[in-house]
Amino acid sequence: MRSLYLHRTLVMPMREAMQVILGLLIPLLIIDHVIATRVRFEMMGLQDSYEAIIRTLWIESPMSGLRQSIALIVIWAHGCIGVHFWLRYRDWYYRAAPILLTFAILLPVLALLGFADTGRILESEPVQSSYGSGSTRASGSAGYSHGTVEARMQRVQMAKYSLYGGFAGALMIVFAMRTGRSWRERANQIEIRYPEGETVRVPRGFSVLEASRLGGIPHYAVCGGKGRCSTCRVQVVEGAAALPPPESMEQATLNRIGADPGVRLACQLHPMSNISVVPLLAPSIDTTVPVGSQQTNPGREQEIAILFCDIRSFTMLTEARLPYDIVFLLNRYFAIVGQAVERSGGRLDKFIGDGAMALFGLSGSPEEACRNALKAAAIIIREIERLNDELAGELSAPLRVAIGIHSGPAIVGRMGYGSVKNLTAIGDTVNVASRLETVAKELDATVVVSEPTIVLAGSNTDELESQEIAIRGRAEPLRVYIIPQELSARFT
Repeated sequence: MRSLYLHRTLVMPMREAMQVILGLLIPLLIIDHVIATRVRFEMMGLQDSYEAIIRTLWIESPMSGLRQSIALIVIWAHGCIGVHFWLRYRDWYYRAAPILLTFAILLPVLALLGFADTGRILESEPVQSSYGSGSTRASGSAGYSHGTVEARMQRVQMAKYSLYGGFAGALMIVFAMRTGRSWRERANQIEIRYPEGETVRVPRGFSVLEASRLGGIPHYAVCGGKGRCSTCRVQVVEGAAALPPPESMEQATLNRIGADPGVRLACQLHPMSNISVVPLLAPSIDTTVPVGSQQTNPGREQEIAILFCDIRSFTMLTEARLPYDIVFLLNRYFAIVGQAVERSGGRLDKFIGDGAMALFGLSGSPEEACRNALKAAAIIIREIERLNDELAGELSAPLRVAIGIHSGPAIVGRMGYGSVKNLTAIGDTVNVASRLETVAKELDATVVVSEPTIVLAGSNTDELESQEIAIRGRAEPLRVYIIPQELSARFT
């Protein structure tokens, strides 16, 4: 009910609406059970027992048993949804998710199986069973007159009506408070302007995200407007001076992403005067995705290692070859790279012409990711040598590759459009890794690895040549290590 009141608008994504609806269903589903068990036993002076409850739900009132089974599923689903959206941005969650999902499925299933098994036992032995003697009068409660029993039954019914009435009354109070707040705010509205000329008028106190939803303006908010992600962030272009300062949760998120001045989280920003904003992650128009939906897969910042591999002088190698031969050669090369990456625990991201990009560390530690990337490079070099021996009579010159490896933070997520959407990585780390592959070609080297990667991998650099190179967009040069082909085997 608190959540229902805090939502300034009831226009919300389906996932948020399901949480609210399931939460409101819980009292309706369990009030009868509470009254029929604890309350009735206390008021009637009966002794509670497991057998009595199961006998009532399975034999005497099977519809009550069905309602309780539905209540179990609704309550468990409501809790699991909340836990999922609470934990899904933790680094460890995706590793633990299969185990947690197994637990989430098994617990209610086993509970219902236990209920059904006990019910069948009691049904087959209606008079006596291994579970005891059912409901009995509590000590000192025998000998009640018929009038006393009737009076106590009326008290039980009054308790049930009171609970239902209290729940309905609380809901009415919530909606009455929402209506009163809406009347007060209508006379005191502000304008929120968007880059395409849209203007949404909302009462003071609405968040920018709520204004977007109310105005039907697409606006990402992957965490559901709880300030746990930054996908709803906006750049305030007018009215920034009059805005309230960020609360601690919003400030922590802005600090984590290194947000520029004027950038705020739309879900946490409650302007008190007119402002103009530009959503920084504005979704493209796609009629298949409803406004305000949460069907995007948010990016996560991860420490990963990235490998770029390219064939050197490939154009010269293919000048006098038939198209079929070129495709055959490329497919052999792609198979070598793909198998090397998979054997080393990496993920092949994409092929770009005769080049390839691979990710390491999507699961596991950064140290392991760096070691695996170096291992994949060594396997690629070894297998390319074997391919050269195999095709020695077919190639005018042996195949040579250039490999660049770098590690660091990158944004990892599913990106693309429509059906062409894949898990990939973007960011400065990717750009640097690509640059190192180019440096390998310029230095006529096989593998060029950044110093952070070598250090994390724990590799011995005594026999390796190193130098500092300039990276576009970086103020400081980057130290790299050059691994010749004959030393690459040490990393397998």
